[in-house]
Amino acid sequence: MTEKKEEKVEFKAEVSKVLDIVIHSLYSNTEVFLRELVSNASDACDKLRYALLIHPELAPETEPTKITIEPNAKNGTLTITDTGIGMTKEDLINHLGTIARSGSAEFISALTGDKQKDMALIGQFGVGFYAAFMVADKVTVYTRKVGANSGYVWESEGADSFTIKEDETLPVGTSVVLHLKPEAKEYLEPVRLRYLVRQYSDHIEWPIILKNEDKTETINSSSALWAKPKTDISPKQYKDFYQTVSHAFDDPWMTLHYKAEGIINYTALMFIPTKQPFNLFQPDRKSGIQLYVNRVFISDDIKGIMPNYLRFVTGVIDTNDLPLNVSREMLQKTPVIAKIKKGIVKRILSELKKRSEDKTDYLKFWESFGIVFKEGLYEPIDEREEVAELCRFHSTLNDDIIGFADYVNAMRPEQEHIYYLSGKDVNTLKNNPQLEGFIARKIPVLLLTDPIDEFWVQTYQDYKGKTFVSVMHAKQDLEKIALDAKQDGDVLSEKQSKAITERIKKVLGDKVNDVQLTERLTKSPIALITPEGQMSLHLEQLMKAHGQQIAMKSERVVEINPRHPLILKLADLIERKEAEDKVNDAIWVLYDQTLIAEGEPISDPALFTKRLSGFILSGL
Repeated sequence: MTEKKEEKVEFKAEVSKVLDIVIHSLYSNTEVFLRELVSNASDACDKLRYALLIHPELAPETEPTKITIEPNAKNGTLTITDTGIGMTKEDLINHLGTIARSGSAEFISALTGDKQKDMALIGQFGVGFYAAFMVADKVTVYTRKVGANSGYVWESEGADSFTIKEDETLPVGTSVVLHLKPEAKEYLEPVRLRYLVRQYSDHIEWPIILKNEDKTETINSSSALWAKPKTDISPKQYKDFYQTVSHAFDDPWMTLHYKAEGIINYTALMFIPTKQPFNLFQPDRKSGIQLYVNRVFISDDIKGIMPNYLRFVTGVIDTNDLPLNVSREMLQKTPVIAKIKKGIVKRILSELKKRSEDKTDYLKFWESFGIVFKEGLYEPIDEREEVAELCRFHSTLNDDIIGFADYVNAMRPEQEHIYYLSGKDVNTLKNNPQLEGFIARKIPVLLLTDPIDEFWVQTYQDYKGKTFVSVMHAKQDLEKIALDAKQDGDVLSEKQSKAITERIKKVLGDKVNDVQLTERLTKSPIALITPEGQMSLHLEQLMKAHGQQIAMKSERVVEINPRHPLILKLADLIERKEAEDKVNDAIWVLYDQTLIAEGEPISDPALFTKRLSGFILSGL
């Protein structure tokens, strides 16, 4: 090396503060330094390619474009070299010296002390290069720009200054030499370096070569599947790629691959699995979306890149409308990500609408992800109506799942609301006495069995003007719609009605809040309802199952069928003041068996069994 005069440039006093943030706070793990340096090297190669298109006469100065990573265990150094465009002295000061310029009092005064805001601010200055100081106590850069007569050596220990000196012997390109800290020696291991390149930079266009002693090997594939035309990709290639990015073993239920061009340019390769991922309901799970910028891996854990109700979607987004700088850790805050998210969500919902036309095929998706997708009815999102059209439910209409549109088409002419009943499973709900009056009147009822159902019915106000009403609170609505066939037979007199309701109140005591007659029962003697405005039984059960304290249990109301033979018999015995103990036992048995039918535990199973056995014996 020809010796030249070394120039020392002092960092300003505030720089140490900025460096401390960059090195100790900006990244969650140290391994991303390699991503940053390889990204910089790739950018340099891209710039050289563009420069040679404009100035082809510079080509003889250059070497074949590549990136080389060379660990040296003996010296404790790791060198990343590219044969890209290189840098001048001014470039070194302006690019690697960005901290020196941005370390002015003006910049420091803009720091708020809020870690997230400061990270975003620092990201504007492109200081990703300084991630190198997380693993190195000294960094040396050798570089010469194509077309320049001389190269330069930049060196800093990341404390208070850097030095620059001229060197006429350097080739075109850049070499970054990291003098690794003792605790960072893992980055000298070829196995570790190979893994990190494949993790973060496998799809870099330029060959990345690992040089270890006398051995060299290319360790990136230099092939981005999503960048290829769809016509050149086989179903097996899509499947293999899906299983790689999602770490899954099933086939993708849906593959969505497209390129968006316009205000924001990006390529998306999205997959919907066939089966639920094991961690679908873990609150700390990572996003299944990998973000790339110009085929350089940025992150697989950008919060909010996909709405919660689509968190089962996995795949890759690649864009050139985001900078490759340190602020990538805060990308979920940028308007570019918001626009990409909006575009992808729109395309996914559009594809789901097409797939929903095949009911058998769509059922596979709904059985796996309907429980999550319905969260879109609860969340305050712009596309809630589109989500609503794609939701499916069990109902009393038939055994198939139906959408809201199917329900509305099946409504009675006099019907004003969409009725639903919630519980833990469909079979239990279908046998719930509360449905009898609706079935008798041919009024459809949605059967809701997922926890989220208890919440979206409170926030999703209506579907095309039809509000949602629980069958528990539909007494007056039900009475407006006549039965297809009039109910014949005896019915409680006014005197009997008063007597039996008073007896039931007395026997059950504080177990119930009220007892009243109803027209909604056609086969069962009694039913239990929750008054409007109070927590449903199903929600109460869910809260108990999750160990949550319930400040006030919902009050229960007993509804009795005034035409049921058993109710008529009990009323007759009460009126004649006969068999009072048996009447009381019968009231308890009716109450307990109604709880059992609703899936709620009874307070004293042994006593219930004793009472029931007594009635069976007397009946025999």
